[in-house]
Amino acid sequence: MTQHFDAIVIGAGAGGLFTAARLQHQGYRTIVIERLDKVGGRASTTDVNGFQVNDGAIVIEVGGVTERTCREVGAPFDIREPSPPILYRIKGKDVDVTGGGWGFLLQKLTRQGAKLVGGIGAARKDDGLPEEEMTLHEWVSKYTKNEGVHGIFRNMAASVFAVGSEDLPARVFLTYFTRKSAFKRFGFHPEGTIGLWKGLAATIERDGGEVRLSTEVERILLDGDRVTGVVLAGGETLHAPVVVSNVGPAATVRLLGEDNVPAEFQETVKRNDRPTAMITVNFASQERLIDAPGMLSFATSRRLAYIANYTDICPEMAPDGWHLYVGTGVPKPSVGVFDEEAEYALLLDDLRETIPGFDERARILSKVTTKDEWPPQRAVAGFDMTHDTPFAGLWNVGDAVKEYANGGTTACAETAEIVVGKITAAFAPAGS
Repeated sequence: MTQHFDAIVIGAGAGGLFTAARLQHQGYRTIVIERLDKVGGRASTTDVNGFQVNDGAIVIEVGGVTERTCREVGAPFDIREPSPPILYRIKGKDVDVTGGGWGFLLQKLTRQGAKLVGGIGAARKDDGLPEEEMTLHEWVSKYTKNEGVHGIFRNMAASVFAVGSEDLPARVFLTYFTRKSAFKRFGFHPEGTIGLWKGLAATIERDGGEVRLSTEVERILLDGDRVTGVVLAGGETLHAPVVVSNVGPAATVRLLGEDNVPAEFQETVKRNDRPTAMITVNFASQERLIDAPGMLSFATSRRLAYIANYTDICPEMAPDGWHLYVGTGVPKPSVGVFDEEAEYALLLDDLRETIPGFDERARILSKVTTKDEWPPQRAVAGFDMTHDTPFAGLWNVGDAVKEYANGGTTACAETAEIVVGKITAAFAPAGS
């Protein structure tokens, strides 16, 4: 069998769906191929005994490129914002810094907070940013040894970039928080994060595109230095002048066949293939366990970066009478091999300390480790590749080709917007 399309998107994760929705909305006959039986990829949701447990992405940004994309293509954007969105547990108290920003937060931690605020202020100018090699941990150490301050920065790095402060360039963190509107708005979807992706998939199909699940791409077809389509497992061939890969540059090289890919590009892929890791405990209770209506982050913890409380504003995510939570942290090291059993022991110790009687009051639904081929981020922020490839008509999207100092599903939406701009400039849909 052979079919012809204007564009083929490999992978129905965040980047792939945002790309396909934009292309189909602009008149490109588009098909999305996904090997799993559901959309969302590493940001999807799994039903665990009636609880809608998110597999990866916890929150969705409100007011940015994600919402803008949904509005532009006519996809539903049912994201509920908690108020306040996040509390910080500092010296045993849960502090709301809404409207107060860095100054208020850091001064709650230490008298040296003003020095750090000054360092953040200096970073607003290009000549005030630290050199590329300095890690966030090293930068904070210039100002203070206060463990609470280090904890706040470590857990912010985990929450935004899914990486430890020892592995994240300080320049990336400071660029994000001084140039990309720090302390962004966010919320939860009542169906779990998959609800957003289901809406995008339905929009693609509404506009005449196709989303094919439980289907695997076997290889990307080439004619010299341009793509011509893909071959699916089972032998079906799909032809298109445009192929967009949302499975990561390393997997894209494998689909192309290493013998067909220039050595220099392969080296770039290997050098930047730096997946991060996160450890997560999903748990539920028939009583409310934390007072935060959205997220609770920590100044002092062993591994716990935050707890998210879904059901205060999205009770649909749990059976009647139940509350649903997630506790997440980054292991040490956050890039490379770590002792999984020991890291979970530290995370659970944090949960027990945060929630008195945790073992008796909470029901653990699952423990989820994201790493290696299924990481929270395919590249540490600051070590991203370009979207472009050596082949005409072939691009990568997703969190391995993020713009500088971005992360999460927001970064995936941004890559889709950029790549679709390049596609529309270079290729016209067949019917135009």
